[in-house]
Amino acid sequence: MNSENQAKRNPFGVMDVPDPNDADVAQFAGSATLEGSADDVNAASWGTADGTSRSGTIEGHWSSRWNGGADPTIACDSADEWKQGQGEARMDSGARKGLIDAKRQGPQRLVGKYINLTSPAITRPWIGRIVDDKRIDGRFPEGRLDFRR
Repeated sequence: MNSENQAKRNPFGVMDVPDPNDADVAQFAGSATLEGSADDVNAASWGTADGTSRSGTIEGHWSSRWNGGADPTIACDSADEWKQGQGEARMDSGARKGLIDAKRQGPQRLVGKYINLTSPAITRPWIGRIVDDKRIDGRFPEGRLDFRR
């Protein structure tokens, strides 16, 4: 069966993250940490999500922001700049588009991999810490990928 005929694992109808639980993910998850502290760079409210999300769950719409990487297709982009976007979380049971395929490891930890859907050769291990239903702190090897609402 060729890849065009295979069923997608994700509910978004986009290409799947390749090998979301590979050795690179396990190695990164084994060494990277997020504390979820009040002085974390993601602690201050900055999100602009549209408020359609349900309380008490991580499912729904999120604002996202990331740093640590530069997009060569966007003029004047640099690794230290925060970039903003929109996200949506769904549980399994444009210019900058990506997908994170992550599994829950306990009540607060997410472990998986990110793929840049605009440039699919770009994949990175990613970990997240669910601080509450309005904040997920995230990290990949070169920087942060956080979510707020």
